[in-house]
Amino acid sequence: QVQLVESGGGLVQAGGSLRLSCAASGRTFSTYTMGWFRQAPGKEREFVAAIRWRGDSDYADSVKGRFTISRANVQNTVDLQMDSLRPEDTAVYYCATVYYRDYIPRASRDYEYWGQGTQVTVSS
Repeated sequence: QVQLVESGGGLVQAGGSLRLSCAASGRTFSTYTMGWFRQAPGKEREFVAAIRWRGDSDYADSVKGRFTISRANVQNTVDLQMDSLRPEDTAVYYCATVYYRDYIPRASRDYEYWGQGTQVTVSS
């Protein structure tokens, strides 16, 4: 059974940093694309970043240059380093994964498995 567990959320002031982690279990994820999405109150879930098995990555324009996604295939983990946080980054952040693709999906419907989410709150 596939399981994704996020950690690292919390409350931070604007301009601060947080590091989210996602631990995957249930199978070998080395050939899976791992992604992060977020959902703010009253808004739809949106793509944040994703990384493929070979290390290439993609970012939403709103976080490019501030967030960094990385993965450790041996440990089955994917991290999201978030710097220069803004109040508009406040949301529940979700880890997601999908088996090998020859591109990096941005649509949430393209991802097969999801974590429960972790809250990130950025105060102004």
